[in-house]
Amino acid sequence: MRLTEPYDFRKFKVLLKGAASVDSLKKTNIIVVDDGNALVPIALVPALPGRPTEGAWETAYADMVRKARDHGWIDDGANAIRAHIEREA
Repeated sequence: MRLTEPYDFRKFKVLLKGAASVDSLKKTNIIVVDDGNALVPIALVPALPGRPTEGAWETAYADMVRKARDHGWIDDGANAIRAHIEREA
């Protein structure tokens, strides 16, 4: 698992490629809500490979989390962001 579009804060999603399945997400502490949605731990995203190291990214990520909270996309109990699950062959 890696962060592939670290500066695209408007299209936060989980992208499954090839043979990856929804079941594979369970190994990463991502909670599968249903076939098309998951809860991604807020602390997981900054720990992923592909994350930029500059402070501006951290600020932008924190801003995205605030905006997601305002829209009801944060699960406080799981401390996670709701994300759509997409598939790519």
